[in-house]
Amino acid sequence: MLKFNSKDRVVTNATLAKQIARQEKNEVLKQLHTTINGLNPVQAKQRLEQDGLNEVSNKEHHPKLHFLIDAFMTPFTGVLLFLAGLSFLTNYVFVPADQKDLSTVIIMIMMVLISGITSFIQNVKTSDAVDSLLNMVSVTTNVKRAGEDKELPTKDVVVGDIINLSAGDLVPADMYLLKSKDLFCSASSLNGESSPVEKMADQKPKESDNYLDYPNILYEGTNIVSGSGMGVVFATGDKTVFGNLARTLIQNKNKETTFDIGIKNVSKILLIMTAVIAPLVFLINGLTKGDWLNALIFAIATAVGLTPEMLPVIVTSNLVKGSVEMAKHETIVKRMNSIQNFGSADILCTDKTGTLTQDRVVLERHYNLNLEEKPKVLELSYLNSYYQTGMKDLIDKAVIDAAQGELDTKKINQNYQKIDEIPFDFKRRRMSVVVMNQQYEHILVTKGAAEEMLACSNRVEIDGAISPLDEDQRQKILTEIDEMNQDGLRVVLLGYKKNPAPVGEFSIDDENELILVGFLAFLDPPKDSAKAALTALKEDGITVKILTGDNEAVTRNVGKQVGLNIDRVYQGKDLENKTDAELKQMVQACDVFVKLSPQQKAQIIDLLRQDGHTVAYMGDGINDAPAMKAADVAISVDTAVDIAKKSADIILLHKDLMILEKGVQIGRQVFGNTMKYIKITLSSNFGNILSILVASSFLPFLPMLPIQLLILDLMYGTSCLSIPFDTMNKHYLSEPRKWSTKKLPKFMFYFGPTSSIFDIITFALLFFVVCPQVTGTSYAAASATQKLIFSAIFCTGWFIESLWTQEMVIHALRDPKLPFIKQHATAIVTCATIGMAVVGTVLPFITPIAKAIKFGPIPMYFLAIVFLLLILYIALTTLVKKWYLKSEKYLI
Repeated sequence: MLKFNSKDRVVTNATLAKQIARQEKNEVLKQLHTTINGLNPVQAKQRLEQDGLNEVSNKEHHPKLHFLIDAFMTPFTGVLLFLAGLSFLTNYVFVPADQKDLSTVIIMIMMVLISGITSFIQNVKTSDAVDSLLNMVSVTTNVKRAGEDKELPTKDVVVGDIINLSAGDLVPADMYLLKSKDLFCSASSLNGESSPVEKMADQKPKESDNYLDYPNILYEGTNIVSGSGMGVVFATGDKTVFGNLARTLIQNKNKETTFDIGIKNVSKILLIMTAVIAPLVFLINGLTKGDWLNALIFAIATAVGLTPEMLPVIVTSNLVKGSVEMAKHETIVKRMNSIQNFGSADILCTDKTGTLTQDRVVLERHYNLNLEEKPKVLELSYLNSYYQTGMKDLIDKAVIDAAQGELDTKKINQNYQKIDEIPFDFKRRRMSVVVMNQQYEHILVTKGAAEEMLACSNRVEIDGAISPLDEDQRQKILTEIDEMNQDGLRVVLLGYKKNPAPVGEFSIDDENELILVGFLAFLDPPKDSAKAALTALKEDGITVKILTGDNEAVTRNVGKQVGLNIDRVYQGKDLENKTDAELKQMVQACDVFVKLSPQQKAQIIDLLRQDGHTVAYMGDGINDAPAMKAADVAISVDTAVDIAKKSADIILLHKDLMILEKGVQIGRQVFGNTMKYIKITLSSNFGNILSILVASSFLPFLPMLPIQLLILDLMYGTSCLSIPFDTMNKHYLSEPRKWSTKKLPKFMFYFGPTSSIFDIITFALLFFVVCPQVTGTSYAAASATQKLIFSAIFCTGWFIESLWTQEMVIHALRDPKLPFIKQHATAIVTCATIGMAVVGTVLPFITPIAKAIKFGPIPMYFLAIVFLLLILYIALTTLVKKWYLKSEKYLI
């Protein structure tokens, strides 16, 4: 006998599924020590304490340690550590005892620590914030405990629980099916197959079947597409098949976006630049000065200066700040890197119901075929909506609410007993229940979309008389539906027939030869804010496309009220039998698509993405899951079905397009501040390269001591940590932001040499004016002691000028306008940059520090020269910006 008690369970995962699948229901229930009515609360509590929560444990058992390792395992950290090791050899190991110096190594380690620790703190904050927010969005499942159905968090499911399933549900654990009705399940998360397969409780697997294809077994992580069922849990958490896979695969990895790829490409460019320039600096200084050891030390410091060690920190900080800001607007970011995709989206595809409309459907009319309101129509529709156990949507709720207000529903429940049902699916677009009245008649009651109902009906009931459904009557029904649609009413048809197939044999095939009895007309009015939201999104450069399963007339009515372009509307059938070129043209030209299947929604999104668009999709139903997976960024709401919430990158606590518009702005802000650092750093580094190459070629000494160069880089990098707290101008936020590396070289070649010009002017002033004035002689005529003072003054002067220039470049290039006068950074950026520049200026005048860092006695008037040069630099940069913007739309 197979043991299922967790204490002595000897088989798990696939083996357990293989063995249990071939056993009878009663035997399985007995072995799991449960009944068809489920566990009692005491049993459930004991098993939860014994087996633990129904969660797949992370591969990393110490998430904070994992974050700490990740924070230091970046390419830039690796380069810095390598250079620190090389510096340790050249400054400490292979030099005489009186020349040993660990200062450069210490500064490099400080850079690594500042970058790594900051990144670690941000990652921990991110993880804690996401976990806290996700607790607000719980995925639940319907569990039968002690004979009562309850909605419980999936993590509380235990072995032996009886689970009720319907369309849209995620399977919470590995389960043996006890009952099923037209139950179709998608197992793409396990086997990669997109097509759902039918699961049947009464069918045992064949010997040749793969365990993932067993008809009577459902696995955790799969989702119910249509139908309903009931099963008993035989494995939870790590004991499930999904849990087993989780131990061999890295789970929950963020989707790699174009932005992620762009960051990697920039990192490669910077590392390649460092790998080329550092050896070149080494050779030039070694050949011109003859001191190869100092040339190597300086080359190492140059490589450190060219390494943007703060890039990972700034990217992470930007994403964290963006997610926190979005949380303030009741938006939960599940996957951090989706924020940038949100900002770069230029097309938003969305369903109509609940997004543009009020998410509050009202049954306005329940007509018979003579357009008269009759209790029988409402009673039959109530039986259909009340007794179905599949996916109860807003229409079912509206029917039940209306019936409870007009009919004696308690008496109806007493007079009828549910026998069976045929759940809704998106292919049939209808659903049926079978009830038995007090005369023991079995009645099949069906409601559905007009075309689908007319296709399976052959009779009509008018004033109690039943007659054939002829063509004239068919056209009359369609005309009346169209007129109601024009009024903005969504209409479904209601039909029935008596004595269908014997009990236990009901199927889709029984939905034929129905008697049409009436219309159900629903009103789902647009939200008051929908038109304003769509206008705002349009101003943001986002095209909104409606992808709905509803009919054309209703969608046109809503589209007109909210200001959408409804001149052209395509139906799902219009997309069939078209070439790829034709389809691409259709989806580009049209903003409203109706009567779509879930697969067609996903197809439209794929076509848009193939044309280079970044597509966001907002959905909340089972029919939206394929589209959400196809989109660049998937958006859902807290009230969505489980599979929609699971597929979402971003979850709104309120289904409001104005919140979406705010999220788009935040996404673009995140992108802009990240690009700001990347472009400014690239241009600054390129300018420094030119300056160092020029200085190394012509100066008889090193233009700056390695330790000074390292301190300069440390101070500039630390001040850049404020950039995520900067703002972007409104013009920049008005259009979608997309990643492209093509324009980076142009930006570098425009603005890098601009800073180099002022470096070279500084070199000339220092070498020919300031240093000779302080030392009283030219370098060529100076004594050895004077030469040391001369070079020290030069290095100090360039340190101050270079630090101010690097800090000012942030202000000069953050916005196209003139800095400090027509545009200014946030207070935190201003304080960080100017404050760091002031600190760097004061350092040479503090004797102990100046002596330790080998600064020279710089005259006070040089500070005035630097101030004048900065004014000229800002003026020239502003002029270059104008030249640059003649051929480019945006600066950053």
